[in-house]
Formats: sequence, structure tokens, C-alpha cells
Amino acid sequence: MNILEKIVAFKRKEVEERKARTKVKQLEAMEGYSRDVLSLKKSLTDPSKTGIIAEFKRRSPSKGVINDRVLVEDVTRAYAAAGASCLSVLTDEEFFGGTSDDLRAARVNNIPILRKDFMIDEYQIVEARAMGADVILLIAACLSPADVQRLARFAGSLGLEVLLEIHSEEELGHICEETPVVGVNNRDLRTFTVDIERSIRLGKRIPSGKILVAESGINDTATILHMKNAGFRGFLVGEHFMKAEDPGAAFAAFVGELTKNI
Repeated sequence: MNILEKIVAFKRKEVEERKARTKVKQLEAMEGYSRDVLSLKKSLTDPSKTGIIAEFKRRSPSKGVINDRVLVEDVTRAYAAAGASCLSVLTDEEFFGGTSDDLRAARVNNIPILRKDFMIDEYQIVEARAMGADVILLIAACLSPADVQRLARFAGSLGLEVLLEIHSEEELGHICEETPVVGVNNRDLRTFTVDIERSIRLGKRIPSGKILVAESGINDTATILHMKNAGFRGFLVGEHFMKAEDPGAAFAAFVGELTKNI
């Protein structure tokens, strides 16, 4: 069993436990559920913005602890102030050290927030809305094309947008009308190896009209410029900033360099 299979197996048990603990009606009564949703699509296509989806991530299965010394409120405020187009907040606790409280804490910012988790059930989408997310992640590697369409439609019915993540040519079939934003993960979730050119290769195969997002392995502004030239509008970056002692300052410096080179 590879790491992705372990995560999904654990997630199925976790979702059932959460369903038993908190009913849908309780989630619908939470403050975050009724707030106005912010648009990732609008943010990524705004030429005045960086296109960067800046991530808050404490640890990962492949790298272990990345940064457990900083507060989500401090980091995400700094990200937003320096020009992030969107925030990505890990809410998986078992493997990534995140919680739903992290996303709620990040909600002090008035930019779109992606709930970064392994979404396999409609219940998690209701949770995402209740905790204040604007966007959910659907990972093709752990869903069928029918699952993607079903979950994306459900998210849309709640006013949430979807970032569909693919990794291989075999997953191009997961792209559908309900997934206008498509990300290519340069990291193989089964082995955690990184190939930065994966986005370029797969981006050429993605139907025109989709908003393209490059994910993982982006460590310098030259890579973002390279991706921009290939038609990408979004760039999910987490580890590069989070491994710094001050992730917010690292992000601000990165944006400063990017702005000079655009």
C-alpha cells in the first residue's frame, strides 16, 4: 500500500467518525457556512495579482516537520499582505499536522482560501463551507471521473469552487465542465518524487479554456515565469516558504523578485 492509499483509507474512517460526531445541520448552522464566498477564478485571472496560491503546511509524509513554530494567523496575514492570490491551508491532521481550526484562523484574510485535504465525500464539502473555505481540492489520483463530477457539482451547489488536481495523462479524463480550474501536481503523490516539467507537458493536453495551476516543486521565480509563458495562471507554493524561519517574509521577498522580472 503506497502513501496515498494509506491516506485515503485513513480518511474514509475519519470521515465516518466526523459524521457521527457532528451532523450536517450543525455544520450548516455555523457562522462560516453563510458567509459570502470569494472566487479563486476571479483572483487567478486578475492581472494585478501574483497568481500565487501560498500554502500553510506544518509537515508532510515525505519531509516530516517543515515548520511547527509559526502561527497560521501570522503567516497567512503576511501572505495576503504581500500579494497572494489565494491561501491554501492543510486541514489533514494525521499526515500533515493541519486542522479545521487552522482554516478558521486564516479566515481573517479577505482573499480566497483553499481547503487542502483529501476530499472523498460530500460531507467534507459541507465541512469546508462551514469552516470558511472558498475552494476545495479534488485529487484525481484518489477519485474516479464520476466521483470528480459528482463532488464538483455538489461543491458548486454550495457556492464553492473546485481545484481539480491531476498528475498523469491517464487522469486527463477526470477533467469535466464542472472543473474550470485544473492543477498539475509536479509531485507524484504515490512516491513523492518531483518533476517540475510535468506541468508543462500535461498543460499542453488540458482542454483550452481551463485555468491552469502548477503545483509543487516551485522554488524560484524563474520557474513561475517559465510556467506563465506556458499558459499557467496559478502557482501553488508551500514548502519553499514554510521551511523559512519567517514564511511571510520569505514570501514577500519572493514576490518582490517576481515583480521585478515580470
